[in-house]
Amino acid sequence: MDRLLLLATNDDGYLARGLQALVTALEPLGDVWVVAPDREQSATSHSLTLHHPLRVVTHGERRFHVDGSPTDCVLLAVHGDLLPRRPDYIFSGINHGGNMGEDVSYSGTVAAAMEGTILGIPSVAISLVGGDAELLEGYAATVGGIAREIVTTPQSESFPEDTLLNINLPPIAAGGIRGIRIAPLGKRVYENPVLVSKDPRGKTYYWIGGEGPTWRGEEDSDFRQVEEGYIAITPLHLDLTNYKTLQDLRKWEGLHPLGTPAEER
Repeated sequence: MDRLLLLATNDDGYLARGLQALVTALEPLGDVWVVAPDREQSATSHSLTLHHPLRVVTHGERRFHVDGSPTDCVLLAVHGDLLPRRPDYIFSGINHGGNMGEDVSYSGTVAAAMEGTILGIPSVAISLVGGDAELLEGYAATVGGIAREIVTTPQSESFPEDTLLNINLPPIAAGGIRGIRIAPLGKRVYENPVLVSKDPRGKTYYWIGGEGPTWRGEEDSDFRQVEEGYIAITPLHLDLTNYKTLQDLRKWEGLHPLGTPAEER
């Protein structure tokens, strides 16, 4: 039986310490290929490069970097003849910072896993809350253990159609992790999401990000589990449809586009 082919990518760039830790974690499980951005692409979400050609540079055996987004990297890895065959699994990370709550909408790390899911490949996003680079090497064994569980579990159980896994690691040494919790997304709240200030020449500039966020959510939410020292694993689904509201809004189907009830037309 062929060894697993595992694709590793990220949004912090191909030199990021988190990516190196991820590769170390995956190497006992199969042949690891890296296709990652040539620079930091944090918060690029699910962007694609459409208006200029992409360049791919080889920087070692099974190692490539791309002058594009994390989504570009996954798309080129699967359809750009960089790999000998289609990956069995895609792992994105380890991100230098958490991706909880609404972060999943902005995250390039999560977007890479989303692209893999769209392409029909079981995909996982992994992030270290707090982003302390000094801790990353210590997580290789932990991430390796989770990855082993993922690749040995039947895909029908862990990866139903259109589903990816989003994993957030607590910001403590690996030996202090209390366990794993399967958690829904919480909600991040910024008090002042945009800071407005003046540069030395008196011109106004804007800094997106603002003050540190606060969080809210149920007791089992991802951020609460991480705060308590657990690894939070959240299954994410690509279908964003709100099915309850879909049914509630069916009544609109009886309206004329200009608002006239159908029975009066």
